[in-house]
Amino acid sequence: MSMEENYLTREGEAELLKELRELKELRRPAMAKKLKDAAAQGDLKENADYHDAKERLGFIEGRVQHIESILRDATVVENAGSSDKVQIGSTVIIREDGETDDEEYKIVGSAEANPRQRKISQKSPIGSALLGKRPGDSVNVETPDGTTQLKIVAVR
Repeated sequence: MSMEENYLTREGEAELLKELRELKELRRPAMAKKLKDAAAQGDLKENADYHDAKERLGFIEGRVQHIESILRDATVVENAGSSDKVQIGSTVIIREDGETDDEEYKIVGSAEANPRQRKISQKSPIGSALLGKRPGDSVNVETPDGTTQLKIVAVR
């Protein structure tokens, strides 16, 4: 068990609670029924349906335990939106040095980070460099391609 603090935004907490409810109320009972039906087919040694259902039920149980652990250990942060300083829960508009297009990211705890949804962890190179900064500030970020300078255009 890690002693470092884990953060969740209120939105991230709601998404995890929704997924947990779906897993417990829909997916787990449906998979348990599949497992029971497959077991009723007889010989379990060569029963592919049984082994598949058992494996899927195991994945569901693992995800339930993981989500419960995140929710139990996380500190839920409120972003009042009034701060002009980057914090967990902030939406930040940045521009890479030499570029003309702005990029928008939401700074979140590592449990809800999802780069495809433009949600980056406060522990990521960009997220940690932006924390505490204000619009107009520039930060240097180490990326696999080298150092990149980013300017903070706005914080919401």
